[in-house]
Amino acid sequence: MTKTETVPTDAGEARITWHPAPEPRRVLALGHGAGGGIEARDLAALAAALPALGTTVALVEQPWRVAGKKLAPAPKTLDTGWRGLWPALAAQGLPVVAGGRSAGARVACRTGAELGAAAVLALAFPLHPPGRPERSRADELLATGLPTLVVQGDNDPFGKPGEFPEGPYELAAIPYGDHGFALPKRAPVGRDEAVGRIVGAVAGWLAALR
Repeated sequence: MTKTETVPTDAGEARITWHPAPEPRRVLALGHGAGGGIEARDLAALAAALPALGTTVALVEQPWRVAGKKLAPAPKTLDTGWRGLWPALAAQGLPVVAGGRSAGARVACRTGAELGAAAVLALAFPLHPPGRPERSRADELLATGLPTLVVQGDNDPFGKPGEFPEGPYELAAIPYGDHGFALPKRAPVGRDEAVGRIVGAVAGWLAALR
């Protein structure tokens, strides 16, 4: 049974939708991207599947989304919101894995070690703006200092798996997936299989964390 909690931060009120595990071993906090909310297919799939495997999932809505704004603020403001809600994520006394998709993944990478996260999950990490590989954000990913998993679509215009530099992280590629893990109509795999690969990669990685 889900539960929603509103949390005040210095960037405004944030919101956490909890998907509790019956016998939780950890919390996975997932922030959304700059172009959507917690209804994204990867976030929703993980929230549906992981509680049965011992992971409580906390879907986090940044203050700008809670306030009904259409444009995300600067990265510094996103980090401020995330820092402000972190105590609520850690209140259960369980290890917290910091995660998110796209802009949310960048926030988790930038702040995870500082906040005491156990690990970082980066879904659809925006390695660079589309068509601008010279504007790399790889430094954020390489500097997490924590066990890190990147889950990336093969056709993501923000960075295909082959564009990622070598580093101290794991990378799971989702065949044919774009930035939202949508597939082209002629792809030889279906949406359910793609979502299953995302869940399987994350679940296996979480199970291997110490």
